[in-house]
Amino acid sequence: MSSKSFIFVPASMEKQWERYQRKVSIAKEFCFDNSLVFLCKLPRRDGVRVAEGHETVEVKLPAQCTVHHLRLQLCRLIQETSRLPDPFGLLDPEKYTLLYTKGEDEFEIYDDFQVLQTLDAPWFQDPEGHQTVWITVLAKHGNSEERVSYQSFLDELIGYDLDSAAANRLSELSFARRKFVTPRKEELKRRHPVTYATEPWTTSAPLSKDQQDQLKRKLPVTLHYNSMSFNVKADLSNTPCDLLMAIWESLPSKGQSFEKWTDDHVLKICGREEYLCGDFQLSEFLWVRHCLKNVLELHFTVAAVASLPDDSVRKECWREVDSLTGLSSAHEEISFEGKEIDEIVMLSLWDCDRKFRVKLIGFDIPDMPSKIPELVHVEATIIYGRKVVSSVCSLSKVFAEEALWNTWLEFDIPLKDIPRGAKLGFTINSSMVATPTRKTRSSSTGGKVSDFQKRKGKVLYFVNLQLIDHRSLLSQGPHTLHMWSFSEQDEEAYTYEADKLSTATNPDVAKSMAITFLLDHYSFPVVLPQSRMSSDTTCPPSAASPSSDPISPLPVARSNPSSPAMTSPTTPTVKDRLKRFREESVRYASNLPQFLRTVDWLTPCAVQDVHWLLGHWKPQDLELPVALELLSVDYIDEKVRRLAVQRLEMMSNEEVLRYLLQLVQTLKVEPYHDSSLARFLIQRALRSKRVGHFFFWYLRSEVAGCPFFRQRMAVILEAYLLGCGEAMLTSFQCQVQVVKTLHDVAIKVKMLYPEKTSLTSSAAKKLREILQEYSFPPDFQVPFDPRVRAGALLVKCKVMASKKKPLWLEFSCMESEAPAGAPVGIIFKQGDDLRQDMLIIQTLMVMDSIWQENCLDLNLVPYGCISTGYNIGMIEIVRDAVTIAAIQRNQGGTTGAFRNNALYEWLKETCPLQEKQYHAMEKFVNSCAGYCVATYVLGIGDRHNDNIMITNQGNLFHIDFGHILGNTKSFLGVSRERVPFVLTPDFLYVMGRVKGESSLYFRKFKDTCIQAYLSLRCRSHLLLTLFSLMLLTGIPELNAAQDLRYLRNALQEEQSEEEARQHFLQQIDLCEQKGWTVQANWWIHLMAGIKPA
Repeated sequence: MSSKSFIFVPASMEKQWERYQRKVSIAKEFCFDNSLVFLCKLPRRDGVRVAEGHETVEVKLPAQCTVHHLRLQLCRLIQETSRLPDPFGLLDPEKYTLLYTKGEDEFEIYDDFQVLQTLDAPWFQDPEGHQTVWITVLAKHGNSEERVSYQSFLDELIGYDLDSAAANRLSELSFARRKFVTPRKEELKRRHPVTYATEPWTTSAPLSKDQQDQLKRKLPVTLHYNSMSFNVKADLSNTPCDLLMAIWESLPSKGQSFEKWTDDHVLKICGREEYLCGDFQLSEFLWVRHCLKNVLELHFTVAAVASLPDDSVRKECWREVDSLTGLSSAHEEISFEGKEIDEIVMLSLWDCDRKFRVKLIGFDIPDMPSKIPELVHVEATIIYGRKVVSSVCSLSKVFAEEALWNTWLEFDIPLKDIPRGAKLGFTINSSMVATPTRKTRSSSTGGKVSDFQKRKGKVLYFVNLQLIDHRSLLSQGPHTLHMWSFSEQDEEAYTYEADKLSTATNPDVAKSMAITFLLDHYSFPVVLPQSRMSSDTTCPPSAASPSSDPISPLPVARSNPSSPAMTSPTTPTVKDRLKRFREESVRYASNLPQFLRTVDWLTPCAVQDVHWLLGHWKPQDLELPVALELLSVDYIDEKVRRLAVQRLEMMSNEEVLRYLLQLVQTLKVEPYHDSSLARFLIQRALRSKRVGHFFFWYLRSEVAGCPFFRQRMAVILEAYLLGCGEAMLTSFQCQVQVVKTLHDVAIKVKMLYPEKTSLTSSAAKKLREILQEYSFPPDFQVPFDPRVRAGALLVKCKVMASKKKPLWLEFSCMESEAPAGAPVGIIFKQGDDLRQDMLIIQTLMVMDSIWQENCLDLNLVPYGCISTGYNIGMIEIVRDAVTIAAIQRNQGGTTGAFRNNALYEWLKETCPLQEKQYHAMEKFVNSCAGYCVATYVLGIGDRHNDNIMITNQGNLFHIDFGHILGNTKSFLGVSRERVPFVLTPDFLYVMGRVKGESSLYFRKFKDTCIQAYLSLRCRSHLLLTLFSLMLLTGIPELNAAQDLRYLRNALQEEQSEEEARQHFLQQIDLCEQKGWTVQANWWIHLMAGIKPA
């Protein structure tokens, strides 16, 4: 009996077979006028692929069918011929994979809902004129032990088990893991191994006025090669190649040409993980500038390229997925207009005219909280970005372990208007009284919250569902989501707007509140189209409809009255107006964010017009602050954000690193895991080790401390680690080991000395005993500065006498040909959120770059500081520096705070030589001016004499930024700080400002302050944008948009330049007048014996 006449179907599969036959019959009834042909190469029975031309099955299907239909048809044909023992296995993507080959790469057809004609495959025409493609059917096998072990290693570095979380292959997490393969492979193909391993740390900032004088001098440099040392005199304009030439010419036996020799060798800074290479001048290397400023010797060694770290990357465990996976067709291609019912395989969302609704079933909670309200109600909302665009409330019910509503909640928004990225949000709220079902709709541009919403009571739980998922499909059917609680005890862990931005569900399924609801179910998948078809790209989509209203013109910048006004063209057609708008809008690029805020993103025709406009906009026309602003929480549209990322792609690695802290936070705003921003950051991290190092720690810190976005940060971090190379993986492994060990040590120390207790004289000994219980790697790169490699732990360690009991640790520096350097000092903190300190230090670096662009070197000391997990992190110990409090104690005991000459006398003792004293005074004046301006603009409070320090070279700097943006400490409700910034009588004494007498140094101080302040005002948009992006961290003193008001006021945004100048001069006068209040506070601080945190 032939296989065609008899088909054995197991009883357990009868229903599956019936469904299969129905679907196949539908596929067979399609007309084949627009058919695609798939030449499917089958595996042999042992699962091994065969050569082309063998075991091939031809499948012909309409272009509008999905990959699932391809599997069905293939299953039917194979079942008839008995070519596989388990033909039904072809229906399961976990058993058989469909692949196509393009170039040298294999691509997996991952999404069974993908429309066949959207496959980005190498199509060709068969003799009958059909589009044809070769498909390989590959039997899947389980993961090898090596693959499981490697994934376990990665999970340890990430701090999250991704394989367990991604058990569902259709989940967004699984999709993102597969889609990130493509940007990773693209970057690895471009990456040059030597360039990647030896990327130099350079700066494009001009030299300061002091350093410009050194351009005329010869610079002594010591070069080390093969146990030989060469002393040469170099110009700052020389390149690394010039130094290599000096060595090569000195070699007794050359053996090969200079070009060949330089290909095999590279200059490395002695004792540091830092190289000198490329066409940069010596003056552009950060280390050279550091040595010039601090009068240090320059020692370089010649390293063989063959000895560079191994940056090989393991073979990809996943294939690339089709580039159009998760993307839908144009509306006209999937619309049911003009189609027979049997021809429909999916529905276009834009054909759905009915209003959106959700059926609330109820909720249940296994463990009732200790404090419960009497009544609760559920509010369902449609959220776009952080804006609630429509909401519906249920009736109130008594709060119990289980509450049932079983009622439909109707929204006033049509299904077809729901944009990609919109979420369905649920909150459970306490109710004061029973409330009837109410519907409210807020303007998509952000309107006032209704009085009803204000009375709705406290939010107890929340959760969100993506309405249009990562495959562009509308969510359907029943759902049960585990909710997050608004816990008052975890306020510090709460992320800004997480209740609107996050679609993560609570992983604590056993204990968390669960809400159950039902969405309308359709007979077909409902897809959000990519666009509408249009043959005319010169006009926007709305121009095709005379009844459509064009988008409003871009506002004209009022700050530039000389700019030509954007006038309406004489021909009043939609097409002509928007064409003119496109041509002239580039002149007003700075106003693009304001314009986009006026767009109604729930009106598809308006959105399509905006997309048309953005498609004709060149990224280089956007200023960087504008591009950064377009990545903020106010802009969710993917094409808007893609334009911003295209502008970021023009940044140098130096600039990427400067803004990386904010860019990582901005990942929280993206509607989906896979985004243009995520791909950009992954590729830039894979391109640059310096970017990659900090990218790792910024993401790992979020994985540990931010449960609402843990999966997103983890999958992006995994995508980076899979391509960073073995050397980076080994380095991260050592660093993570050190962090975990110190975390355990810190917890043990706190058990011995709780927060409110004092240290005993044996605390240092106890710490050393605890440290001896653990093993450290022989050396490791320091997390806050990968250029520094720390060695063995030294005996000189102690517990610091502050509330959180931080650990003062010292490690040996690495041996090198240069004279031995100072030990590597690290303060390890457990119990403090260091992200606020990181923000301030990063902002100081941005300010410093702004000042350097204006040839101002204000000698800021942006010391290393990094969060390495939830409330843990490391801070760099600045060498040869003491606190002002220590100087005052040394000069006058507890009354030293009132000795105006204490600091001056210390400087004279520390710098006895007149020339050194002159340089110390210059550094003091410049650094004091820099920190006065910076602390005023940033509103840094709690400035006592234990968190202001000075180096032996006279460089003043501030530490410990626990209070920012005008948040000051108070006593009995009265602020302890009476001055805008610290400019005490002892600081003025150093400048020669005694009893109001004028001095050259004081005049220079004021001039420098004004120049620095006004230069920051010119970049106020950048500073405000950076802080607004950091709202997403949820750090205590920057967790609401109102917190930015201080920054705007401090920068005097609304005032003229002259008014701003006078304003800051008044602040200096105020500090002079009330300097005694600071001295009084410092005296109290000395009397209390408070130590620095």
